[in-house]
Amino acid sequence: MTMPCLGGNLATVHAHPIERSSVFFQKSKLLYVLLALPLVAILLFVTMRPVLVLPRIRLAPGYLLINQNGDRVSHENLRGHIVIYNMAFTHCGEECADSWALMAGIQEQLSRIPTEIPIDLVTISVDPERDTPEALRDFARAQGIDTTRWHLLTGDADHVKMVVGAGMDTYYAADASRTLKVEPSILIVDGVGILRRHYRLTLPTQAEVLRDLDLLLTEAINSTGITRYAYEAAHLFVCYP
Repeated sequence: MTMPCLGGNLATVHAHPIERSSVFFQKSKLLYVLLALPLVAILLFVTMRPVLVLPRIRLAPGYLLINQNGDRVSHENLRGHIVIYNMAFTHCGEECADSWALMAGIQEQLSRIPTEIPIDLVTISVDPERDTPEALRDFARAQGIDTTRWHLLTGDADHVKMVVGAGMDTYYAADASRTLKVEPSILIVDGVGILRRHYRLTLPTQAEVLRDLDLLLTEAINSTGITRYAYEAAHLFVCYP
């Protein structure tokens, strides 16, 4: 009786141990590459920082104050606007002259910024007793302030103290000679009411404010669709200027 030859069939059915090891190695290498790709992408993002953003510091304070026309103005009236705040008073002389000059320079530049997102300036008077709506209106006329986009606000002294001192973390008080002093302070708040920049104690240059304003505008315009994830990654990995 003739036995069938099985040697050839066994050779084709059972892979050689070296071949099995090679296939396993190739699959493992591919798996490691796939796992490493996100880490490499994160490293490149953090290193190259293709997107820069301003930090989301905290929620800006709410308020209800009165403008130079005697109209009530709330933080909600400026929802959807990017707002640049400073704290000053109309008769401060040299005490806050640089702060007024900085805001005036920014006002001049705003007309040159092409954007559909409204940008407003707000000055909150820290001397509401003397800075009545009438005084603010006269000051605005004398200084050539465009009150359609630069709002001068006053109100109840206790409320102003709460908003400026506690909410905006800006110190002001009368000194021993009863002269009012206010520390330099500029804040930028985004359209959803988040404080994004606070220059404290030392005023920024106009160029610094315009740079940060450009970053905020770029984020607001581009944070839609799939590009939103790039901006969220920039916040996650602290890609700040």
